[in-house]
Amino acid sequence: MKKIYLLCFAILTASSLSVVSSNDAIKKKTLELYPQADVDGNGVLSDAEEAALSRRALKRFPQADKDGDGILSNAEKQTLLRMAANQKKQNPVDPKPASAEVSKTPSFSNVKYGEHERHVFDIWLADSSKPTPLAIYIHGGGFKSGSKERLKPSDLSQLLEAGISVAAINYRYVAIAPLPAAHHDARQALQFIRAKATEWNINKDRVAAFGGSAGAQICMWLAFTDEMANPESTNPIERESTRLTCVATTGGQTTNDLDFYRNKLSRLLGDEQKIESLTRSRGKESDPEKVRIAMWGAETLEEANENASQCSALSIISADDPPIFMSYGMSPTAKPPSDPKKVRGWIIHHVNFGIALKEKTDELNVEAHLKYPGAAPRYESLADFFQAKLLEEPRTP
Repeated sequence: MKKIYLLCFAILTASSLSVVSSNDAIKKKTLELYPQADVDGNGVLSDAEEAALSRRALKRFPQADKDGDGILSNAEKQTLLRMAANQKKQNPVDPKPASAEVSKTPSFSNVKYGEHERHVFDIWLADSSKPTPLAIYIHGGGFKSGSKERLKPSDLSQLLEAGISVAAINYRYVAIAPLPAAHHDARQALQFIRAKATEWNINKDRVAAFGGSAGAQICMWLAFTDEMANPESTNPIERESTRLTCVATTGGQTTNDLDFYRNKLSRLLGDEQKIESLTRSRGKESDPEKVRIAMWGAETLEEANENASQCSALSIISADDPPIFMSYGMSPTAKPPSDPKKVRGWIIHHVNFGIALKEKTDELNVEAHLKYPGAAPRYESLADFFQAKLLEEPRTP
């Protein structure tokens, strides 16, 4: 997304909608030019969508509010429209990518939220006079590798531009502490950041999480686990809520159930290869059952399976849980990669995980969006989804 696109989108769309809200022709043209404005995908710009765009225009160009009343008058909006039109005419293309517009330097780096060396996070605070929503990035890597530096500059840029603060956390690898230690680390980081909400101008009631693969698993565990705050704790951080407003995942494993792997994924490999063959060794141990027991900090396979189930979205999701946006890189009918080295990654990030959770959310009436090649989801990206869920004013029942 180019800089001029962002400017024109924020100014022209928001201002046009406010200035000529009764003009259907203008609204129709705006939607043709900027379909992202229609965040709920119903083909009509609602009052909430219109108001959100107007707020973003004011946030980016406060000088347009010449009388300082916090509202754009018709004359002020017309001025912004002329500015946007002239700027677009003079600068039709901006070669600088959007990611370059946002400083990569965090507001605070390597903030410690616990005692271990991997108990650290970076945070970028969006520029706002009002408390901002927060999106927490949780990296992937099979619980064995990865770091907070995997946060994509494009995601960071889009979220900050929208007025959403961003944090990226590290957590302990499974070689340091067996699962679910990584999940508990993420919970601790979430509560720590919430405890700093006043100092960092964060709206603790609007917090999201996003991540891929192992990070996606942790995100879903946070989103779908009942409140884990301890109101009786003498530690104020532990009294902070663990609940999320929404969650977005990429290539996420929605279950750790072995039967799911055998019934839903193994058949994709054909008759010549068993799903257990994809298990990676843990140290010198290569037996799949023993690797699973060690990974989940258990003494028996039954205990390991129970621990894994308590961290599986399909097992723990309930009707009162927040919305989720899931993204996968293959369609349901895609064939396995011809390169044997890529088969494991393809299987463990398969869209069947998302399809299974979507079926469960539909049963529970939990809002869920599933994106994969060939699908037509309401939201095109996690940034679009987060803007809709974290920035929109709640609808009145």
